[in-house]
Amino acid sequence: MTPTSTLEGVLPPIPPGEVLARFETELAKVAGVAHRAANRQELEEILSVILFQANAANVVLSRNPLLAELKIEALLRSFGKNVSVWPASAGREVSKGEPSRSTFAEASFAATAGITGVEYALAETGSLVAASWTEGAQLASLAPPVHVALYRRTQLVATLDEVLERLRVACATRQAAWGRSVVFITGTSRTADIEQILIRGVHGPGEVHAILVETECFG
Repeated sequence: MTPTSTLEGVLPPIPPGEVLARFETELAKVAGVAHRAANRQELEEILSVILFQANAANVVLSRNPLLAELKIEALLRSFGKNVSVWPASAGREVSKGEPSRSTFAEASFAATAGITGVEYALAETGSLVAASWTEGAQLASLAPPVHVALYRRTQLVATLDEVLERLRVACATRQAAWGRSVVFITGTSRTADIEQILIRGVHGPGEVHAILVETECFG
């Protein structure tokens, strides 16, 4: 008997109309915070509040195209933040004034917040799926104490099975891309000592925020 490649019958299916709510519910279970930005003003307000509460003076950005489309770097600079951005393209010389990869790594560990996009937002576990071919270095999501991820409705996926199917296609069409690592971020960093006392943020972000960016945010 040939094993099936899907999880049908193993886990209850998530109705299409409930995928977003399920993602937000599961994210909350792992100490993540879900936000919805219906328009540009709401997006700016959400980011402003997150960064203010974190007292974040230094912020790093991945090279995800969504951040450029939303002009996040310019927005943060208008907030008075120091911003470092991973080089937009791999395999080319760094232009004058653009941080090198080593400089970006140093900035990531010195920053209070890192802002990225995602490949997918996985509903059944509340996970953020990030890939190096889109983000560049994944330090922006791993090194700072606060991680903020922006995603669109089209990136919502119900099951891990669906994510793995789509990632295989993505890898096949990007064979020349620099780096092909994928990380699944499920809530905040957590660890426990021998007494099983849970501590957050020891080996990664202690805060994880996921912001749904609606189409009205662009422009």
